[in-house]
Amino acid sequence: MFNITRRTLLGSAAAAAAFGLPRQLEFVMPASAEPPVEPLTGHYKYKVGSVEVTAIYDGIWRKPHDPAFIKNASVEDTKAALAKAGLTTEFMPIPLTVVVLKVGDRLIMMDAGSGVGQWQANATHLPANMKAAGIDYTKIDTLMISHFHPDHVWGLMDKETNAPVFPNAELIVNATEYNWWTDPGRVDKLAEGRKAAGRRIASIFPTWKNWKLVEDGADVAPGIQMIAAPGHTPGHSVFLVTSGTEQLLVSADTMYVPALLAPHPEWQGSYDQDGPTAITTRHKLIDRVIADNIRICGSHFPFPGSGTFVKDGNAYAFTPTAQV
Repeated sequence: MFNITRRTLLGSAAAAAAFGLPRQLEFVMPASAEPPVEPLTGHYKYKVGSVEVTAIYDGIWRKPHDPAFIKNASVEDTKAALAKAGLTTEFMPIPLTVVVLKVGDRLIMMDAGSGVGQWQANATHLPANMKAAGIDYTKIDTLMISHFHPDHVWGLMDKETNAPVFPNAELIVNATEYNWWTDPGRVDKLAEGRKAAGRRIASIFPTWKNWKLVEDGADVAPGIQMIAAPGHTPGHSVFLVTSGTEQLLVSADTMYVPALLAPHPEWQGSYDQDGPTAITTRHKLIDRVIADNIRICGSHFPFPGSGTFVKDGNAYAFTPTAQV
């Protein structure tokens, strides 16, 4: 398991208790130790039991600060949280990491990435970093799709033609997510800023025959269970990987920017379609990770996209895995 180090950047009641102190500690890095915005290497391998996990860097959204980004927090609040976590405050850093699992002879990709610049102009690194990691995308057997936001599924489609990039792979998704986005009339009900994405999904995805729609709790591959994690989207899901005595929760966007949501799990992101449900889901899953000593990775955690959480009163402290 990963250890708490000087990179533990958020207040920790657990650490205070460990040292016998009367109040929670705050671990603060010197400004000179601020991690780079983009990683020095684009892939990172580790094992969960016999499963080989490869974290692959796709890119980062240097999102301009926006008072609407967190519904119940100000830009000043979010900048303060970033600073406390030792991250840049010049913009909101939202990296994207895609995970590929090697389970026996099978290659299983967890979400498809953002599609070589289709999401953000500088999120183009996935193909090159997959190749550098020794992964041939044409050999991907299965894709587990957490939800249908562009940064997770645009990589399924060619930018110009919308042709499927993985025409022979099995595409597994929560039936609730698929049915919600492809429901007739859904596009008309979406907020204006989401209509274009909704229209693309509704017109393209139903024409593909390699979808497998599953329900909460389904065993979707040997040692992999899909768990419904609604709120971010209606059918947002996570995947629990078990091998021997070890487990990994591929948590997608449950705790999408830990620097903000670990110390403030009650904050509601503008991309959460149901904020209160997202908060409930967040607590439920992170509490389980802590109680059961489960490793966790997330799509927008600092690369290599994994880390550890500990309880900090009603909130959490997050330690990212060191960049390599």
